[in-house]
Amino acid sequence: MDFPTILPQVKSLKPRWSSYLKDHKRSFIVSLIYLVLVLCFFASFVQYVEGRDGITYTDPVLEMFSPIDLTWLIFTLIYGSLVLAVIHLLDKPQLLHLAVLTYAVLVSIRMGAMYLLPLNPPEDSILLNDPFVQLFGSTEILTKDLFFSGHTATLFMLYLVCRSKPIKTVFLACTVLIGLGVLLQHVHYSVDVFVAPFIAFAACSIATRLLSR
Repeated sequence: MDFPTILPQVKSLKPRWSSYLKDHKRSFIVSLIYLVLVLCFFASFVQYVEGRDGITYTDPVLEMFSPIDLTWLIFTLIYGSLVLAVIHLLDKPQLLHLAVLTYAVLVSIRMGAMYLLPLNPPEDSILLNDPFVQLFGSTEILTKDLFFSGHTATLFMLYLVCRSKPIKTVFLACTVLIGLGVLLQHVHYSVDVFVAPFIAFAACSIATRLLSR
């Protein structure tokens, strides 16, 4: 893996961002505001989702194996990937801008999908307890934010946004591992994971078209 192409060149940060924001400042600010508003609304939306009854169905894939607890592996991959993505994209303002807008679009689509398809978690699901959230004393664990898998979609989004082949390989591998992990833990139904990469691709395509305008 060619680490010099992965780590940002600190000296190049200011000139690159100054040059990019000179022509894209308004668009970047709008994208950030959009993301903040979406995430604020999402925080309230998931509480609504948790409070309503949904559908529980027999998943033929999950019936093939008993659930195992992979919480720490899943979140190690997730947070490790996010840190790597921020480091890698820090000196690439155009790609970081694309990542911000893509994620905002992705969360928007996910809220619509969850609203249209209310699901209860698989009956033998092992709760996915976020260790980072627990550090701040939160005891609430979401169980009904199911369709589609946000973790899987986010990692595939990072794969789509990044241009470095070594980094893309890492994110693609993490996407597969996280998708398998949430299935092995019975956190998601198989359709939640299967659909996630396609939605991430659609969100990235939408964001790319918006930025091209």
